[in-house]
Amino acid sequence: MEKDCRCYGLFRFRRHGSGRDVKSSSKTIVKRISKEHLLRYEAEDVKKGSHKGGRPAAKSAPLSVYYPPLITTVGHDHDVERKISFKELQEAMKRASSLPQPLLTRHRIKETCHEFRSRDAEGNKMVNEYVWKCKLGTGSYGKVVLYQSKKDEKLYAIKIFHKSRLCKLRVSTTETAMTDVLREVSIMKRLDHPNIVKLYEVIDDPQSDKMYLVLEYAEGNRIFEGSGPPGGIGESVARRYFRDVVAGLLYLHGHNIIHGDIKPENLLLSGNGSIKICDFGVSRMFEGDDHVRRSPGTPVYTAPECCSGPHYRGRPADVWALGCTLYGMVFGRYPFVGDGTFPSIHDEIVKQPLYIPGGTNSDLADLLQGLLCKDARVRLSMPAVASHPWPSHGHGHVQVSCHKRAYEFQHSFPSSGSPFVNGHEELESLAR
Repeated sequence: MEKDCRCYGLFRFRRHGSGRDVKSSSKTIVKRISKEHLLRYEAEDVKKGSHKGGRPAAKSAPLSVYYPPLITTVGHDHDVERKISFKELQEAMKRASSLPQPLLTRHRIKETCHEFRSRDAEGNKMVNEYVWKCKLGTGSYGKVVLYQSKKDEKLYAIKIFHKSRLCKLRVSTTETAMTDVLREVSIMKRLDHPNIVKLYEVIDDPQSDKMYLVLEYAEGNRIFEGSGPPGGIGESVARRYFRDVVAGLLYLHGHNIIHGDIKPENLLLSGNGSIKICDFGVSRMFEGDDHVRRSPGTPVYTAPECCSGPHYRGRPADVWALGCTLYGMVFGRYPFVGDGTFPSIHDEIVKQPLYIPGGTNSDLADLLQGLLCKDARVRLSMPAVASHPWPSHGHGHVQVSCHKRAYEFQHSFPSSGSPFVNGHEELESLAR
């Protein structure tokens, strides 16, 4: 946390040292582990309170009921009711499966149930058709490696997880990191937008402890390289990047998805200069009511209402994080940082007035005040942000044509007249 507060590191993928591998106490789960075993293991853990190793005897319902996008075959003949530790995930996936299909992914997601590791003629490591190039970075759940496909010669960023470690890593009293990863996959398989990183393939061999997510590679250079506060990137560049993030968030919110961790580290710069939103590990799907019941993402991007407890609305929280991100892009610092400790950061977020440096563009200042309004009820909505004068300057409103039908199906929002949205004023009324 202190490292996050000392260095703003805009759009920089932080490289971590290799962490120590977490080995399971159960020989059964280290190798030859299937998703079915993992989920049954996790459910038993909640019942008993700790991992004791070995395969639990409790029966489970077919996983196709809970993870239809992920599991195609399951060795069960009938359903058996049981308590599970990821009820929220089940319900979200069931609801998401009923979303209108024309709104969802337009590119094919490949699902591969075998892993074949080898080496090419030059001795480079290979996983199936992908040739190892270099390590891009390490996160809390796994590592990201650059691979090149032998079939199409394209570069891909592949997230690699150890399923046994994910099952042992708690993210809450009822969920493990495995739950987060499965939810991330389920969400990404539903998305197709130019400002969101695409998922192309999931490699999940039941006989292997590893799981691979083959993702679109954003090959653009880093914006900043230094380790200290980099300073702002200027209004012109910040406006262009901001518009891309707004377009991506409009799409997500229109598909009833909360990102939950918008920050520069989760915004990748592509080769053509556009921004792509990535990392859906803490994202949530919802239906109608966008209330979230979970601790928020990165502390310095946490909205004031999130500081009082794990129950808050997801859309306004994403808007607040977007405001913190824009503030950092322009001014090169966090809007609220305290002394670097959690209590100090939260106290400043809730009580400290927003500081806008003198000489700031009046439209930009107005936008930041709206994004970082401490009252979530009057904070700017995403449609209002898209039509605001500052991001619109010289470019026009952020295009919403690809989001219209998404808003059309949000029946929980009041609408007068046609369900199709013809302008930003109607979008604004829908999003309230």
